[in-house]
Amino acid sequence: MSERLEKIGKSLEAVRLSYTGLADPGMLRYFWQIRQPLDFRGELIVEARAGYDLLLQGRSREAARRLAQVKKSVIANSAPFDPSFLKNIRELLAVSYLRAGQQENYSDHHNTDASLLPVAASGIYTVRDGAEAAIKEYLEILREDPDDLTSRWLLNLACMSLGEYPEKVPKPWLIPPGVFRSAYDMKRFKDIAPQLNLDVTALAGGSVIEDFDGDGYLDVMTSSLGFDKERDQLRYFHNNGDGTFSDRTLEAGLNGITGGLQISSADYNNDGCVDVFIPRGAWLGRIGHHPPSLLRNNCDGTFTDVTEEAGLMTLHPSQTAVWGDFDNDGWIDLFIGNESMPTYRALSINIELAASPSINKPIYFFDYQDLSPCQLFHNNGDGTFTDMANKVGLGVLGWVKGAAWGDYNNDGLPDLYISRLGEPNLLMRNDGKDASGQWKFTDVTEQAGVSEPIQSYACWFWDYDNDGWLDIFVSGYSIEDFAHQAGQATADYLGRPFTAETPRLYRNNHDGSFRDVTREVGLHHPLFSMGGNYGDLDNDGYPDLYLGTGGLDYRALLPNRMFRNNGGKYFQDVTTSAGVGHLQKGQAVSFGDVDNDGNQDIYAVFGGVYPGDAFQRALFLNPGHKNHWVKLKLEGVRSNRAAIGARIKISVNVKEGIRDIYSTVSTGGSFGSSSLQQEIGLGQATSIRAVEVTWPATGRTQTFEHLRMDRSYIIRENGSAPETINLDRLNLSGEAKRTKAVPGKSGAASK
Repeated sequence: MSERLEKIGKSLEAVRLSYTGLADPGMLRYFWQIRQPLDFRGELIVEARAGYDLLLQGRSREAARRLAQVKKSVIANSAPFDPSFLKNIRELLAVSYLRAGQQENYSDHHNTDASLLPVAASGIYTVRDGAEAAIKEYLEILREDPDDLTSRWLLNLACMSLGEYPEKVPKPWLIPPGVFRSAYDMKRFKDIAPQLNLDVTALAGGSVIEDFDGDGYLDVMTSSLGFDKERDQLRYFHNNGDGTFSDRTLEAGLNGITGGLQISSADYNNDGCVDVFIPRGAWLGRIGHHPPSLLRNNCDGTFTDVTEEAGLMTLHPSQTAVWGDFDNDGWIDLFIGNESMPTYRALSINIELAASPSINKPIYFFDYQDLSPCQLFHNNGDGTFTDMANKVGLGVLGWVKGAAWGDYNNDGLPDLYISRLGEPNLLMRNDGKDASGQWKFTDVTEQAGVSEPIQSYACWFWDYDNDGWLDIFVSGYSIEDFAHQAGQATADYLGRPFTAETPRLYRNNHDGSFRDVTREVGLHHPLFSMGGNYGDLDNDGYPDLYLGTGGLDYRALLPNRMFRNNGGKYFQDVTTSAGVGHLQKGQAVSFGDVDNDGNQDIYAVFGGVYPGDAFQRALFLNPGHKNHWVKLKLEGVRSNRAAIGARIKISVNVKEGIRDIYSTVSTGGSFGSSSLQQEIGLGQATSIRAVEVTWPATGRTQTFEHLRMDRSYIIRENGSAPETINLDRLNLSGEAKRTKAVPGKSGAASK
């Protein structure tokens, strides 16, 4: 596989792959106009293209010098150019200066506060001239175009980086500090990735938090979408259980495994060790027909690429893969959401139809540049898989960006939600076997009312209001103007109208339909979220969410956003109080209790798609919120070993009486994989009355009493009683230290 991936990397380099057209169509139309022999106009456009290419490569100072000269020449002789050309050059020059300042002040990898919104005193730049030059350019732009909200946003960021916000931002263009104020004090999460050497620098990619070696401590794995042997190497970091992590990539046999915008985890062969699947080729259309990788965990600290022998060696562009036992036979199956990229015409028509308030039921246009149907690989139980998507009704087409399994109608069969970019999303109901014995899925999207947003990305099932019925979250992601996404976000912060797509939160009506509650719960914002995941960050018993935001263009410097679930009623933006408003391109998000203190931490992937847009990953350590919790590691016997799809109901005693808290075993969102151990907040409960587990293969429910709060347990299907897991609480300082949280030996289990 490593040899295949190396060849793919060379072939992409040969075609000089860039995302220029996607990122800045305003400049692309000028680049298309270059003709030979070159005249004065053509020479300046060539110079602008050279400066832009340097910017994409990360050579920001050189880019600024070239673009500054182009700007000077155009001002001196503007006749051959329309006014928009100079505006575009000014924007690229400004962001080149801004980018240079970021690179020079982030270079030590330890100034993490410099990349958070708002920039704290500890994050103020020491190398100032890049940001100062950017401010000068943005002020020029805004004097000529006062309504340019993207430049206004970036002006404020540049001033923040120098410690001059808000005092020195000209009043007409100030974004008031109050708009960033959190609605609730979530307490500050600290990025500890640098001290643990988890701050690997790479492009956009995926992440997994999981206990890969079964020692009870959660490890980290992260990918990068490129094919450079060093920058884009899949990385496996082992949690040593003493406050440190070790890079075990080479020892694990993963050298040469590159590529993959997303990675997904599950125990496909029921051996008790979590395996990894990596889809590839996302966003690339016809040139993205790349092989995926199934990495079998050998239970000895190593992985083996078994893609071919497992029957998964198919060549389709994809970033979406989700594991679920659709037929409840005890073996986990794999749905791959392949990308059939719409034609530009189809995409434009559908975006326009979706935005039109005068059309009640738009008739969308389906036309594709390249056909790559989705696949459903049935697990044969012998290490191999068989694609049966067409037989069961899941061989759908679309630019699939997210997918999630979940039993939304509580009939015991996992259903599938598919998020498509530029087309209606799909809810496929699992109907089980028909009269002929064939398994079938039915498209129930329209009757369920869950087709939007038309521009969408990550999605998941979750029970956000704790009523025992799974709801649906699907993120919104507008693609028509990457260069000015920040302006859309600025409009929202300022309370102005915006046109960008928003996410949807669909509440389950318990009758096969859903109600869109996005506005009433406070999530109607242009978030531009690609990655995202959920978990109970304050252990109050209600799941919160953290979203990775941003876009391809360097100007899309948007804060990642954290929303706290306030009792299942509405969500509060707690981004700034939690200190997690990272401004670099947000990608995959994974939740897991890395230090074993009972609080979920967050591993977040940052970085874009350009060679110059690599960035460091972050591990946000949860400060704790003085609520109770319980951790449950479920082990299937007749059900799949990792118990994916098992449903948990915890009844707790509270001052007001009895409260029920629900959870379903999964890795969470569709862009980032959380730990399969269930980390469940209990709020201010006084004790646990009972834990009920409904196993997916049999539908049987087991009830367990006398579990203690703030403890970890293994629950085995058909087992007589849960086993207590005694683990050390870790001091994640990067030095070997342990603090006993529960009596007993590290990793030991006792009845």
